[in-house]
Amino acid sequence: MLIFRQSSIIMNNKIPAYMYEKGNIVRLILLTATFALLFINIFQPFNSRDWYPNISEFKYFFFSSLIILTGMLVVVISRMIMYAYTRKHELLVWQFALYVIAEVFAMSLFYTIFSKFFPRAGSERDIYEIFIQSAKNTAWVLLPPYSVLWLYFSWRDKNMMLEKLATEENQGSAETRKRPLIAFPDEKGEIKISVMLENLLYVDSADNYATIHYLNKSKLSHFLLRNSLKWMEENLTKNTPLVRCHRSYIVNLDKVKVLRKTKDGIFLEMDALNTPDIPVSKTYYERVMEKFSKYSV
Repeated sequence: MLIFRQSSIIMNNKIPAYMYEKGNIVRLILLTATFALLFINIFQPFNSRDWYPNISEFKYFFFSSLIILTGMLVVVISRMIMYAYTRKHELLVWQFALYVIAEVFAMSLFYTIFSKFFPRAGSERDIYEIFIQSAKNTAWVLLPPYSVLWLYFSWRDKNMMLEKLATEENQGSAETRKRPLIAFPDEKGEIKISVMLENLLYVDSADNYATIHYLNKSKLSHFLLRNSLKWMEENLTKNTPLVRCHRSYIVNLDKVKVLRKTKDGIFLEMDALNTPDIPVSKTYYERVMEKFSKYSV
């Protein structure tokens, strides 16, 4: 019962999309045609050598190839129908299996009719016997390349997925490098808090204490530590969008929404709710504008 149930689940699974992609259908037709040509000329099935007993090997190759390629039109037409069908419908494993069986049947029927009525010796053979032999040979023509290509398409699809994951991982790593953590130590050098640069808003200070203002799950938060703004300016602003704009403020320019000049001075509006406008003093104006042009969007 368990085996039957598992088989039923497998048969009702969807056929992977790569099996009916246009490019893969073309590859399947070309490989199957090539395999069929080699098969009929090496193994000479369907008593095909008796069709042309008095011709050279080259002429036999030409005529037999023409016949096998004519039979391959069954596969071409079949796969065109499959491609059109799968653009609007899903194809299950059992449906695909029936499709392949139908292809074997149709091609076998073509070779049976040809073998019965075209070669001189064909009329002497029983049509049922010819069909059985044609079905066996057709299965040998179609099933090996179908199986090989299924394995190849599956392998290639998995490789593409792995490459995509690796690319996304590399892009994620690059993105992380662009958005590093900013570590804030106290005056003794012990790190008290680290904030992702994209969440850091500004730092203000009073006496020997600094308050880190940042977003935590989109909510405004702050953290107080004992350290000077001067130390932070010297150690945290290099190669980052952090800049000192006032004797009491360091601001993250990536989080500045508006730079506003008024009669009362220059102010920075932050891209976060419930944050005050940050003043820019004349002492730091040039430095702010230079960095603002580099980091602002």
